[in-house]
Amino acid sequence: MNNLEQRINAAREAIKASDYLLIGGGAGLSAAAGLDYGGKRFTDNFADFIEKYGITDMYSGSFYPFATEAESWAHWARHIDVNRYAMPATRLYQDIFELARQKEFFVLSTNVESQFVKGGFPAEKVFEVQGDYAFIQCAKACHDTLYDNAALIKEMLAATADCKIPSELVPKCPVCGGSMDVNLRHNQYFVQDQAWYAAEKRYEAFLRASQGKKLTLLEFGVGFNTPGIIRYPFETMTYQNP
Repeated sequence: MNNLEQRINAAREAIKASDYLLIGGGAGLSAAAGLDYGGKRFTDNFADFIEKYGITDMYSGSFYPFATEAESWAHWARHIDVNRYAMPATRLYQDIFELARQKEFFVLSTNVESQFVKGGFPAEKVFEVQGDYAFIQCAKACHDTLYDNAALIKEMLAATADCKIPSELVPKCPVCGGSMDVNLRHNQYFVQDQAWYAAEKRYEAFLRASQGKKLTLLEFGVGFNTPGIIRYPFETMTYQNP
């Protein structure tokens, strides 16, 4: 038996013996599930943006300094649709749900495409710390309301021409009249609305309930981009509760 098999068997036994499961999901999990931000999936969906702007992958494209909001939102509409709306539940996330469903579980995720919920996890047991592609917010966070963007994204996609949308479709904040942004934690203006804080409280309640119980932590695809959210806290909990 090789080392990988031993680790898999050890994980299987730990899960079987546990009362509680805490699952941490990062970008590597979605990549493994098929949400690859590069390669053929990128070139098939962004050929026009590649040709016009020289964008090399979806991740770097999300930081591209477009000259106008009409161009930026055309790109975001494509990006959000490809990764949030057009992408169905993936087998990997469904398999993880089947693994967890017999236990008391909770999910802490830095991913923003809602694959955990699509894969079967109840939304009330998932805390998406970094946001959700399905919502937009005031770019300067002048208020803490999030706005569902499904209908707007569909309209933007239908109206996109030459890598831009009509100016009248560029969203504006209904409160201050300024620009809108995708609800992603990429600057100091990320909006944490009431639903975000409610999810945080449910996560904290799960941690309290699991104290003194047999808790197994499962970490999938978590790197060092934002290690303070999952990696370091999970390591601390493991160290304190061997």
